[in-house]
Amino acid sequence: MEYRQLGHSGLRIPVLSYGTATFGGTNDFFKKWGQIDIQEASRLADICLEYGANFFDTADVYSQGDSEQILGAALKGKRDRALISTKGTFAMGDGPNDKGASRYHLIKACEASLRRLGTDYIDVYFIHGYDPFTPMEETLAALDNLVSSGKVRYIGCSNFTGWQVMKSLATAEKYGLARYVIYQGYYSLIGREYEWELMPLAQDQNIGLMVWSPLGWGRLTGKLRRGQPLQEGRIQNGGAANGPEVSDEYLYTVVDALDEVAAETGKSVPQVAINWLLQRPTVSNVVIGARNEQQLIHNLESVGWNLTTTQIERLEKASAQKPVYPYWVKMR
Repeated sequence: MEYRQLGHSGLRIPVLSYGTATFGGTNDFFKKWGQIDIQEASRLADICLEYGANFFDTADVYSQGDSEQILGAALKGKRDRALISTKGTFAMGDGPNDKGASRYHLIKACEASLRRLGTDYIDVYFIHGYDPFTPMEETLAALDNLVSSGKVRYIGCSNFTGWQVMKSLATAEKYGLARYVIYQGYYSLIGREYEWELMPLAQDQNIGLMVWSPLGWGRLTGKLRRGQPLQEGRIQNGGAANGPEVSDEYLYTVVDALDEVAAETGKSVPQVAINWLLQRPTVSNVVIGARNEQQLIHNLESVGWNLTTTQIERLEKASAQKPVYPYWVKMR
């Protein structure tokens, strides 16, 4: 397993982490992603540790806490060998303070995550989404308090726009508060908007990227091809609901290129798609998912080899997206 720095920090992490949104599946939304129980989760966690992928990513909102609880049980007795990231912000109840990035909610949410995970510290704690109703100073001060108390080691943000990330960094610097060292965002061969603003910002401010949904909401698994019926899996189960829209022609053009490169390398379509991400600027880690042992091992084998420059260029040409304004305006 290859290891890289967690963005602007001294922590070294594997380039692949295991995303546990498939653990639990105890509500309608996450049931479509997977329904992994404690016994199976323990086996999958052991496989990750055997491969050196000792980083596990979850969130309090995944199956309303059940994912964290199952992950904690799966890592019982192995916590010292594992890194855990989780997230807070999204609604965990119907009350007015059961969501958001206020001091009240974040401290309560983090302590609840600690209890469910069965640990006394979280390695990386993410703000899961931007809260426009809470002053940024309040959010960062609360996170700084969690870091100072030892409950959290590092902090990051997820799903922020470029200006929201930059303002957060400037605010942390102004008040001497803990700084976001990592950004968790969507990035794939069929979703390259990250490159327009967030990637240049990450390069300028020395922030790393943890990629979520590297296979484009399950569309780059190799199961979607021109003129072929939809195969059994997450997409057929409705697991791509609420995902970004992608035209069929664009998707099939990218998959055609992936098929060509996969044939040349002897790898699979998802392995090529993940490997491409690992060769992109700012990427510290790719969060992989798996509904079973076979899928997990398959995705873990996306490392240990590299695409050639020619193959990368072919994939990037097939997946090129025309930027929206003002990103298409360039200095002449």
